[in-house]
Amino acid sequence: MSLLKTERLEAYYGDFQALFGVDFEVGEGETVALIGANGAGKSTLLRTVCGLLGSMRGSVSFMGETVAGLRPEAIARRGIAMVPEGRRLFPSLSVEENLRMGAHSRRAGPWTLDKVYALFPMLAERRAAPATSLSGGQQQIVAIGRALLANPRLLLCDEMSLGLAPIVVKSIYDALPAITAGGLALVLVEQDVSLARSVSSRLYCLREGKVTLSGTSASFPREEISKAYFG
Repeated sequence: MSLLKTERLEAYYGDFQALFGVDFEVGEGETVALIGANGAGKSTLLRTVCGLLGSMRGSVSFMGETVAGLRPEAIARRGIAMVPEGRRLFPSLSVEENLRMGAHSRRAGPWTLDKVYALFPMLAERRAAPATSLSGGQQQIVAIGRALLANPRLLLCDEMSLGLAPIVVKSIYDALPAITAGGLALVLVEQDVSLARSVSSRLYCLREGKVTLSGTSASFPREEISKAYFG
């Protein structure tokens, strides 16, 4: 049984249709990459799965149960967390206060504040600092830690590397094996196709709200990916 599955998923912003019949699937403990150009519908897919975009048709199931139509907090309690594009930290709160916001769902699991600090020691050093006083890369790590403290079964990461220096991106991706070691499933929205392929077992490519390619990450030649990406 799939951990997450969408079937014939459509999503709308008012009268504008952003997703067209998207079938998407993530297995237990699997890392799946989601690639595509800007405006392809990647963020919309994640937002719809999380219940942040209510105007949709089709089905979304998680752990075999329908979650379409549930409120975002109810979906979070079931075990889906997202690291949103742009991080969206609370500017009036410290690093530690932002991290603790992730635990509001009170889900039991392996991730604790101490474990997040052990994985990212920089956060422990800056725990009392205003979150928005950190660099962009450090803020991204706060957003990841906040999501982990929700103890999800599935973590959705939207453009984690966007606008960050390569050395920062490497440090974040180097932490992924420790994050997924306990069986956490991961969906990565990533513009760097080579990076996406290297860390995922399967990938989906979206273009104009439709799936144009899906399958094992290592199985596609670059020419086929480029055609699916650009048309």
